[in-house]
Formats: sequence, C-alpha cells, structure tokens
Amino acid sequence: MEGGGVAEKQASYTYWVRETREDAAPLPVPRKLSADDISKQPQPNTLGSVWNQAGTWEERSLNSWASNRIKELLKSMDSLEFSNGKAYIDDVPKCSGDAFVVTVRNKKRVGYTYELTLKFNGEWLIQNEKKKIKGHLDIPEFSFGELEDLQIEVRLSEEKDLAAKDKMHICKDLRTFLIPIREKLMDFEQELKDR
Repeated sequence: MEGGGVAEKQASYTYWVRETREDAAPLPVPRKLSADDISKQPQPNTLGSVWNQAGTWEERSLNSWASNRIKELLKSMDSLEFSNGKAYIDDVPKCSGDAFVVTVRNKKRVGYTYELTLKFNGEWLIQNEKKKIKGHLDIPEFSFGELEDLQIEVRLSEEKDLAAKDKMHICKDLRTFLIPIREKLMDFEQELKDR
C-alpha cells in the first residue's frame, strides 16, 4: 500500500454465489400447475370437522352413545355360579358420566368418567334353604385407562333374616362380578377408541 502498490483482495468464502459454474445444478424453472396437477396432490388427513382443517381443538360429546352402550354391554353379561348359589345382572339403573372425543393438533384422544349402579338378582342356599336375594352393585367413579383400579361395593336389599356370616359370604361371591364387569368395560373402551 505504501509505495503506490495495489493490494489485491481475494475472498476465501462467498455467501452467495454470483457466477454459475459448469458443475452446478441447473436453476429451477417455475411452472404453472394445472388443475390435473392439483388434483393429484395428496390431501392431508385431517380429523374432526370440515371447519377445523388445521385440527387445532375440537371436542365432541359421546354421552348418549356411551351410556347406552355401557348399559347394553353390562346387561349382556352371563349369570355367575357360586358354591352356594347364582346371581345375574337384572338392570343398570344408574349410568351417569361423560364420554368425549377430543381432536388436538390433528390427533384423536378419547376419555370418559362414569359411575354405575347395577341391580342384581340371585339365589343362595343358606342353612339348607334357598333364599332369593336382591341388591345393588355400586361402582364408584372410574375413568379411561383406570379399569385395573375398579372397585365394587355391594348393597343387599333384603338382609333382615341373614346372619352376618351369610351376608359376608354373599358379598364375597358378588364381588366376583368385578372381573366380567371389567372385561365388558374394556370392550367399551376399545369401541370408544375406534369411533
């Protein structure tokens, strides 16, 4: 620089290549799409309603279907045979709760929370005499994915002439309904997921 010489500046790195070289790929050429090209484009699978194409948030209530389906499944259970008797589910007088399908970020999630009361009729051999026993099986709040924790409470309607030992034996027998009830509710959960 001193002495009148010109310093030649050479770049070791260029951010943007301004010159095309023979080994470079050809530049893309814009092309207008035809209607046929557009129809061949894959459509994204969206869950939920037409208005919610982005699949952000949508909740649908399935209360009516779920309540009817739970009742239907539980009434279809076979009677159970015990060492001294048998019992069957007669009715489902209480089936209250909520069931829903939620679409969040284009993913479907299901859930429910229910409480049940099942009416049973049975017949037990108590002190060499057959006695008809009626009552209710209460299942307190249960929800999606928690069927392993299911509990059952037994209420006998006619217990005036039963000894405490007989009541305990009948209640123990009736608690075996827990396994088939759990199986029916697992069927319900699977049907809910498939909706």
